[in-house]
Amino acid sequence: MISADIRSYVEGVLRQDRRALSRTITLIESSLSAHKGTGRAVVNELLPYTGKAVRLGITGIPGAGKSTFIEGLGTMLVRKGHQVAVLAVDPSSPRSGGSILADKTRMERLSGEEKAFIRPSPSGGTLGGVAKKTRESMLLCEAAGFDVIIIETVGAGQSDVAVASMVDFFLVLMISGAGDELQGIKKGILELADAIAINKADGDNVERARLARKQYDTALHFLTPSTSSWSPPVLTCSALSMTGIDKIWETVLAHRKKLSSTGELEIKRKKQALEWMWFMVKDGIKEWFYKNPDVKKLLPKIAKEVEEGAITPTAAASELLFFLDQGGGEA
Repeated sequence: MISADIRSYVEGVLRQDRRALSRTITLIESSLSAHKGTGRAVVNELLPYTGKAVRLGITGIPGAGKSTFIEGLGTMLVRKGHQVAVLAVDPSSPRSGGSILADKTRMERLSGEEKAFIRPSPSGGTLGGVAKKTRESMLLCEAAGFDVIIIETVGAGQSDVAVASMVDFFLVLMISGAGDELQGIKKGILELADAIAINKADGDNVERARLARKQYDTALHFLTPSTSSWSPPVLTCSALSMTGIDKIWETVLAHRKKLSSTGELEIKRKKQALEWMWFMVKDGIKEWFYKNPDVKKLLPKIAKEVEEGAITPTAAASELLFFLDQGGGEA
């Protein structure tokens, strides 16, 4: 029997009440111990209503036009009848921990659409820019009836890996005319990509975009695709003139159809869920460690000894990790 408090959150999300959805996401993002248990219970109750949406992750080099692209794609999709949720992970202020970008300001046209929901999510400095609760927020949006979930990263390497581990399709946005076309993007990100899109292919930049497309296409041939049934294509588009955006969406759907037919999509999602469980276990252990009163008491002394060369880092770590065998503390 669930409590009235939990039921209120669950029912609000299921009736697709945007304010209730926002309040529920705020609940699961809370670091207060009293909220954590309630948040976990709410997500568990809503889990049977999740899993049907297209999960799309988008990253790109600085200046690639991610926000403009997402607004263009999102607007096109809602006009096709889709309900689109955008979870845009903001870098956080190192002092206050607060979000320093205003995603609704950056996507004014999309935020005005009745079938769109934009949620800025401060990263809190975790996972290189991806909020710890992004996955849970995605599940809540699915339970609230959104059939396309777009997760925008801040473009940091570690955040790309984190987002790729929770979406069905990972799109990397690039631009041409920025010097070496392979500059600013690492091999690891190319290996994560389900497609690369050369944005800003308009005006005088069209020919350069075509050249960049050939260069990236060549680069991808030297990499092993993440799945044997899909070879990542390189596409061109212009979010400004809205050309090529429909082709990218068709590619996302083709990928989904292909992986669904082979059973790879289901396998991928199961693997992602397990990976997330282990991440949360590791994160919980880390949180418990720093909350442990004995660790709090000993850490300044040990750190000073390491700095002064009185003890090796290995010996210091061993002494601190001794508390893992002692139990106690609260995650």
